[in-house]
Amino acid sequence: MRQVLSDRKAICIFLLPALILFVSVVIIPIGISFYFSLLKWDGIGQGEMVGFANYVKLFTGKTSSFWKAAGNSFLYAAVSMCIQLPFSLLLALILSNGIKLENFYRNVFFIPVIISTVVIGQLWMKIYNNDYGLLNSLLRSLGLESWTRIWLGDKGTVLGATFVPMLWQYVGYHLLLMYGAIKSIPQDLYEAAKIDGASQTRTAVSITIPLMKPMLKVCATFSLIGSLKIFDLIFVLTGGGPSGASEVPATLMYRTIFLKNQYGYGSSIAMFIVLECLVLSWVIQRLFAERAKKGVSL
Repeated sequence: MRQVLSDRKAICIFLLPALILFVSVVIIPIGISFYFSLLKWDGIGQGEMVGFANYVKLFTGKTSSFWKAAGNSFLYAAVSMCIQLPFSLLLALILSNGIKLENFYRNVFFIPVIISTVVIGQLWMKIYNNDYGLLNSLLRSLGLESWTRIWLGDKGTVLGATFVPMLWQYVGYHLLLMYGAIKSIPQDLYEAAKIDGASQTRTAVSITIPLMKPMLKVCATFSLIGSLKIFDLIFVLTGGGPSGASEVPATLMYRTIFLKNQYGYGSSIAMFIVLECLVLSWVIQRLFAERAKKGVSL
């Protein structure tokens, strides 16, 4: 085994299939999308090279809904990072303490993760339905008729209404990752802390959370990227409506390319999504690295 790991030629041979696959399904499509973003093309005829005109239109167009869509995607990322991850961490800390029916609760929280996002979108559409939806029916039964809304059709409530299914679906995903990280921490550390008289809260803050920083970084990265490129849930729930109130870059890209046949402009939106995911992922990596150097707990 040591001979194989020290042989650079053998390492390259074993990595070659994965490298070919990665280049074929990731690098080449991104390169093609970038090329398309430099064209004025309807997807059928001959494309006209326009350089970075699509990007200029994207960032400076006065009638463009791009900035509204980008702002919504950042809101999704902020909600996911500030609500979903802390809640998942809290649940993981509670479950890892050996409560009764621990495995049952862990599986229950993970169920939404394995359900198709399209199915989840349809489920929450029924919950939010103005006439027979569970939410409005519950409010009416409590005498709160004035609180009922057309949740997915009101500009003031649509964003909040779409936040909830997203948070509900992926809490179990991050919970399971964090739960596994907590369970991998040596029990000797907890026994020593217990002997020293540390409370459960103090133990979690001083031992558990610092030792699971690598997994917290993974969860933060997954949560950020998933929020920035969200598409299917929004498409099923609202399609980006009403009047673009819940639009995100991915739904805007879909409508631009497949409904308006503006392949060049739509590809520039796709490149923006790729770029923002790469840049913000790098920012998260740097933040965790800097805090690790300073020995600061997250």
